[in-house]
Amino acid sequence: MNDRFFSLQLFTRVARTGSFSAASRDMGISQPTASRIVASLEKQVGVALLTRTTRAVTVTEAGAEYLARAEEILSALDEADHAARGTGELRGILRIACSTSFAVRTLVPRISRFANHHPALRIEFILNDEKQDLVGDAVDVALRVGSLPDSSAVARRIGTVHRTLAASPAYLAKAGTPTEPAELTKHSLIVGPAARSTEAWVFKKNGKSTSIRIEGRFILTGGEGATAAAVAGLGIISAGVLGMLKELRSGELVRVLPDWEMGSADVHVVLPSGRAAKTSARAFANFVAADFDHYGDAGACLIAGTKKTATAKARA
Repeated sequence: MNDRFFSLQLFTRVARTGSFSAASRDMGISQPTASRIVASLEKQVGVALLTRTTRAVTVTEAGAEYLARAEEILSALDEADHAARGTGELRGILRIACSTSFAVRTLVPRISRFANHHPALRIEFILNDEKQDLVGDAVDVALRVGSLPDSSAVARRIGTVHRTLAASPAYLAKAGTPTEPAELTKHSLIVGPAARSTEAWVFKKNGKSTSIRIEGRFILTGGEGATAAAVAGLGIISAGVLGMLKELRSGELVRVLPDWEMGSADVHVVLPSGRAAKTSARAFANFVAADFDHYGDAGACLIAGTKKTATAKARA
């Protein structure tokens, strides 16, 4: 158990999570065992790599330098193993972070091709509609919709998600269908995670823009919950098309104010900064980038198709 390779893996996990408890759970050992292994590693190296307090575990200055070099070594070993096999098969654990809705709607239904091609690879999803700490959670690759606050991360744009308004036919039959953005103030509005940080919804049409200050009646921290609320007839939702594509196609939800644009958000696949990317992370990034071209087009086509239908009805 206490070989040098395992010690390096454990140390990097403790350093990134700042917790012996979390690292020991991830590595399948007890916390006392994890503590002993890291202490033994420090003795071998001849310097303290971690500072331990009752509140947190942090890397020392020497530990930060050692961490960067250790991760390079582990990455190189991963590459060497991958090359030696010569089959392209991936092994180990791949930790993917993204929002719950993106995983449920986009990744999980389509990841079987990637998983079946690499049966020895374990895939762990870290799902949260709030942005995860890529370094602290030891994430290997992440999918991000919207702005990227961490400019030091390695990001690759793979597509765009268009925003739109939608509501259930039952809600619109009861409350009426707005024809102008200003009329939204008279409606029950559903605010999901993507809109929680904004105080206004911005609309554009024919080169002109207008903004409506919003006050959500129903505020949800999860995208799936916000879509479910709209399907249940609780009000009008503003969300990315991909987050409710199935409901829009089935008619459970219909677009509201389809002639008005609400902008879009870029989708990025992100590799955390500060350490070399795993072979499996790079392979997954390439897979999802190629696959998203087709899936993302579905949302764009739905937007375009709705606009054409609305224009035809107006002319009629």
